[in-house]
Amino acid sequence: MSASGWTIPLLLFRLFSPATSSPVSTHTPSPAHPLQISAPPPTVLPSLPSSSLGGPPSVSNTGDSAGRATCSLMISPSTLVVRFGNPFAATCSVSGKGYSFLGWTVSLMPPEHTSDQFLVWSGVMTEWDVNPKCFAMVDTEGECHLSLPVIVYKTPDSVSISFVNHTGPMYEGQPYTLQCVVQDVAPAENLIVTFYRGQKELGRLQSNRTGKTPVNESFTMNISPAKDDDGAHYWCEAELQLQPRGLQHPPAVKSENLTAVVWFGPQLLCPTKLQVRAGESLGCEVRGNPKPNVTWLKDGQMVVPPTHSSMEHAGKYIVLAQALVGQKNLTVEVEVLPGSGHHTMYNRHFLLAVLLIPMLNLL
Repeated sequence: MSASGWTIPLLLFRLFSPATSSPVSTHTPSPAHPLQISAPPPTVLPSLPSSSLGGPPSVSNTGDSAGRATCSLMISPSTLVVRFGNPFAATCSVSGKGYSFLGWTVSLMPPEHTSDQFLVWSGVMTEWDVNPKCFAMVDTEGECHLSLPVIVYKTPDSVSISFVNHTGPMYEGQPYTLQCVVQDVAPAENLIVTFYRGQKELGRLQSNRTGKTPVNESFTMNISPAKDDDGAHYWCEAELQLQPRGLQHPPAVKSENLTAVVWFGPQLLCPTKLQVRAGESLGCEVRGNPKPNVTWLKDGQMVVPPTHSSMEHAGKYIVLAQALVGQKNLTVEVEVLPGSGHHTMYNRHFLLAVLLIPMLNLL
């Protein structure tokens, strides 16, 4: 009987024989994707489980029958990552003998096949959703095929940052919401947005969309500014993270800076007991945004702090700082010490000159 005449009896024998009568051996050295091996009815071999993307898939079938062929397909790269509109290439190859032909099937395209042991699928990527498969026709077992995952990406047209429902200055300690808008990006499920204040990372967010075509996506983050954030730059960054599956790593797209204006109440940076030397100025450091108005009171009367202190300026003062966002006052007890004020330094210089003049006349 010819080889073709044994096909039907051989399939019936495999169908009704015990599982141990015709063992199937599979060897998968770090398969990149699920590999499905199918044969003509009534026998269908189950698909192999998926694994990591560590290397090209390889499957072999061996048995006791001398006519059994080996099926082993490999695709390089194991995942195709390509920018929309860019050229690409992927190679499918087969090892062993017993194949009629090798081919590619791609959605919206006619199948391509060859009798060689490898076939290149190439072109310019103009589709967002494409599902190519490489297949081989085994003389005795039928068809086996392997799918190639494809990620078609597009970097954002623009990235912008703003406050949600707020304009103008912020108040210290109040809640606000930052919004980062990413325009025309794909695929959204690979999009990561990071918020920054200066060079400090505030948080990272990932899109939960699963579509493959370009979309506009927005992300929000809540903040509560402190007085030290006045003048800080807020910005965000959008990045398509295609690793580890893709070799390409598109550059991140950054927004422009959003400069924060934080209003906070007055701060009086004075000790409650202040010592100054005669001749020195009397003052107290006051901070606030907007800049507060400062008033000095002594014995209930408004006074101007002296620029050249003397003993009569000693006593208790009330320093009052007032601003749009509040006011603060502090009682300061001032003690004036004799010594190295401006007048004292002047007197020292004068006495030194008086002593030097007679010495110069003797020369």
